[in-house]
Amino acid sequence: MKRLADERRESPRFDLRLTLRYRLSLKGGAEDRWQTGVTRDISKDGVGFKTRRPLPVGSHIELRIDWPARFEGEYPVDLQATGFVIRSDQNRTAVKISSHRFLTPNEKPAELSKTA
Repeated sequence: MKRLADERRESPRFDLRLTLRYRLSLKGGAEDRWQTGVTRDISKDGVGFKTRRPLPVGSHIELRIDWPARFEGEYPVDLQATGFVIRSDQNRTAVKISSHRFLTPNEKPAELSKTA
């Protein structure tokens, strides 16, 4: 994990490539299908990641990031984060994180086993 040079943000960002799944909250409370991407950089306040298409700026988003650590040295862990899209162009998106938590296997909803 490498800290990005010339960092001016309050929270340092780290150059980290991790697989993620994301979905947008749609009008009326519905949720979009899960899509996949790869992180470019991450901090406690935000994450930048690669997407296949631009996402609507201002949209509420839920992220599930495949965390490299293991629970009890054996079970995979996901970082669940929610926030808002603050920038998106071509295949790059930036999200301001409003909440996050680590999910262990017992806490993962069954729907996550089926990603789009």
